[in-house]
Amino acid sequence: MTQNLDVEGCAVREAAAEDAVCGVVPRQVAVPSDADSLSRVMAAAHRGGLSVTARGAGTALDWGWPPRSLDLLVDTSALSWIDHNAGDLVVEVGAGTPMADLEAALAAAGQRLSYDPVRSGGTVGGALATGVSGPRRLLSGALRDLVIGMTVVRADGVLARSGGRVVKNVAGYDLAKLHTGGYGTLGVITSAAFRLHPVPEALRLVSARLDSLIPAEKALSALRETAVVPSAVELDWPASGPGRLDVVLEGTPGGLEARVAATARALAPWTSDEGPVVTEELPEGWGLLPAEGTVALVTAPPARSVTAADWVREVSGVVDAGAHVRGSAATGALSVTFPPGTPADRIRLVVDGVRSAEGHPLVLLRAEPHVRAAGIDPWGEVPGLGLMRAVKDSFDPGHRLSPGRFTGGI
Repeated sequence: MTQNLDVEGCAVREAAAEDAVCGVVPRQVAVPSDADSLSRVMAAAHRGGLSVTARGAGTALDWGWPPRSLDLLVDTSALSWIDHNAGDLVVEVGAGTPMADLEAALAAAGQRLSYDPVRSGGTVGGALATGVSGPRRLLSGALRDLVIGMTVVRADGVLARSGGRVVKNVAGYDLAKLHTGGYGTLGVITSAAFRLHPVPEALRLVSARLDSLIPAEKALSALRETAVVPSAVELDWPASGPGRLDVVLEGTPGGLEARVAATARALAPWTSDEGPVVTEELPEGWGLLPAEGTVALVTAPPARSVTAADWVREVSGVVDAGAHVRGSAATGALSVTFPPGTPADRIRLVVDGVRSAEGHPLVLLRAEPHVRAAGIDPWGEVPGLGLMRAVKDSFDPGHRLSPGRFTGGI
């Protein structure tokens, strides 16, 4: 049964199979033209008791867990606009704006949002809702740390704003950090304001091949003892064979010379070939997660990031699961990707094995349908779950916003 959603400025249509969220097909799809019409359609959904999930470009509709119910899918793609104040190094952008469009607009002014997308083709709202940050989080912070203001539509249709468009802003509670990574379970993001950085004049990538756990740990320890201030330190730890450490350095051409030399000296004793390789460009697909297959996120203390990656490899190797670990060795945020079609029982054994090690929590970011059907716990033990549920009760008393997509059934 569909609800009559006759809302000014909002097109509504019957849903189709391609609108599914983790396999759940909504009854209707609404496409608001602006924040006001989004507010009106959310208010109408509230009055009708409809469950709602938001969508941007649809690149993360298979992330999280299937919603328990889905009456209305709200498509935010029309909320696409950029208001860039280059003088203040600030930009405000609509949630439906493609990340690629934002990057191009800022680059034309010699500036950037210091965030590496983890999905190709996504929107600003989708990046915020899923909350996973790429390699440059080491120097500039995660995406949530770059947000200085956010506007959302609450479950009852009321527009709410926190923060503002200036970097030193103390207006209201920092609600943006609650909504970032919340999978739309607390509200629908309509826009966000970010602090920016100038695009560095030059970049160097120092890559070192590492044959095993001990050399990798020694290389990272030696790197930490330097003063090179990398923008990213990425570990690539495949299911078998040697791993690789990629160190990104940015700055002025003259200033980079000494930093590159210091980085190479620190890594050289532990590399397994002719020594570190220095290039001037990032590789194709830098920071992007594979578009297919089950993906998990493992976090570890930075000093134990290589140990965590090697533990995943060891557990995966026992059951031939083919797990490939990548991520920030300097922050301990690691992704684990399984080849498409990996049997669910093997993934379950890896998930349980990794979680059995103290200090290595694992969550499933994206699970293939057969993995979801196997009933694998996607979240594991979640500290503070009671508080998170209390926040959900406060923001969405009827539990109508993406119910069940987030941890603990939130």
